[in-house]
Amino acid sequence: MVKITLDPLHLMLLADLVSELPAAVRMQRLVTSLRAHFHCGAMAVLQLEGDHLRPVAVDGLSHEALGRRFAIRDHPRLAAILQRDGVTRFHHDSLLPDPYDGLLTERAGQPLAVHDCMGLSLNVEGARWGVVTLDALQPGTFDGDAQAELAALGISIEAAARITRLENQLRALSSNSGHTVITPEGTSRDEPEIVGQSPPLQHLLHELDVVAESDLPVLLLGETGVGKELFAHRLHRLSRRRARPLVHVNCAALPESLAESELFGHVRGAFSGAVGERAGRFEAAEGGTLFLDEVGELPLAIQAKLLRTLQNGEIQRLGADKPKRVNVRVIAATNRSLREQVAQGAFRADLYHRLSVYPIPIPPLRERGNDLLLLSGRFLELNRSRLGLRSLRLSADAEEALRRYRWPGNVRELEHVISRAALKAVSRGADRRAIVTLEPDMLDLDDLALPGPVASTATANTAAQGGAALSVPPPWQAMAGARLSDIVDASQRAAIRQALDSHEQNWAAAARQLGLDASNLHKLARRLGLKSSARPQP
Repeated sequence: MVKITLDPLHLMLLADLVSELPAAVRMQRLVTSLRAHFHCGAMAVLQLEGDHLRPVAVDGLSHEALGRRFAIRDHPRLAAILQRDGVTRFHHDSLLPDPYDGLLTERAGQPLAVHDCMGLSLNVEGARWGVVTLDALQPGTFDGDAQAELAALGISIEAAARITRLENQLRALSSNSGHTVITPEGTSRDEPEIVGQSPPLQHLLHELDVVAESDLPVLLLGETGVGKELFAHRLHRLSRRRARPLVHVNCAALPESLAESELFGHVRGAFSGAVGERAGRFEAAEGGTLFLDEVGELPLAIQAKLLRTLQNGEIQRLGADKPKRVNVRVIAATNRSLREQVAQGAFRADLYHRLSVYPIPIPPLRERGNDLLLLSGRFLELNRSRLGLRSLRLSADAEEALRRYRWPGNVRELEHVISRAALKAVSRGADRRAIVTLEPDMLDLDDLALPGPVASTATANTAAQGGAALSVPPPWQAMAGARLSDIVDASQRAAIRQALDSHEQNWAAAARQLGLDASNLHKLARRLGLKSSARPQP
């Protein structure tokens, strides 16, 4: 009888494989253990997704590295590891750029000019699944023995990847009654990516998975910029209607005179210029999903027709004599408090109750903890590739500034802040061949949203009820001794700037958010110096 002896590392890896651990925990324990075993500076497991590699677990790299997506065409070391079976080692003086330049915690912000690097391609059920990479600051760390040992351990790493995949498949089948089409990683290649690991986000994703299979109307509630469209896409992808269209309608951009025709269609001669028949968005979404973004902006007359469609499943083209049956699921979204609009008579109570059969609050970015750094990593890598930079990262002070900021514009604002800072660094003469580090002064954060601790859970709950609550310190805190009129002007400027930023400089939408007539907003902006050639006062 043959006796098999396993060393402590293999025993630990085997124990983790048979334990009921969350996938992220299992992978992280594996990476942490292997990094310690190989005495290296950093280790990462990356999963292949289309034309890029996504970090699944890292150790020895900055936290935001988990949010990055490494395009294979931009990273020759990762491409070489991925293309070759077995272990690939790079000599310490290799001229190939390292994807982790500036990201190792031991040498934050410094290039990896002289170091050892090796990697191993991973396969699951005969198909390439991803890679594992190891970086050591001491040349000669990865000798022949280390390479042979990594090759032997590849079986355990692939087993962890296989178990994670099976768990994802079982979870998808369980939550979707066996109807979901599963790709090798358990996700759709075409699904817009939702980045984050925080408990609020995970709770939200679970809730979406549960409600996706029903045909109930869903109302997505959240502040501007939280990504309501991404979550609407996820709902549709997980539903039985996934093979049919998802039609997106921005209700805030619909002119009142054309809203009925856009939604329900029209017949020839229904109005001046109607030279033929035209199907509306409901007919375009037949059998699928209609996403009504900013539903609170719909005119009252259109709300009545929408209510009839939701109740009876019928639409009537403008100018037509007979209604038509439609089979469409409606997902609506708003950054407003529809309850308040109902109380003010701006939104129909019966339509509100029909749309909010299943309301889903989306947490603001300030309530998502370290998701902020993961998203920052995602946007840093996008801008690095876009601008042709060797490496783009945040300084420790810049990370702290991002953590302290309250993010009234949420994920969309974060994306704009990172993109603007990267462009500013390049415009100041940053060397594209060096590591470009973004400092706090490049972030150009709104001072009104900087001071103070992270918002409380109560603030998130306010937004979850459909409000766009924005809790920022009052501007007079920075204007001690100022006249009342100056304080009022500063507050108005800040409110107008924020509304414009939230609506991508759309003055009409900003006026609606502020509860002003558009012409009055333009007049006020000119008085405050926001629409003149002169530089606005602070």
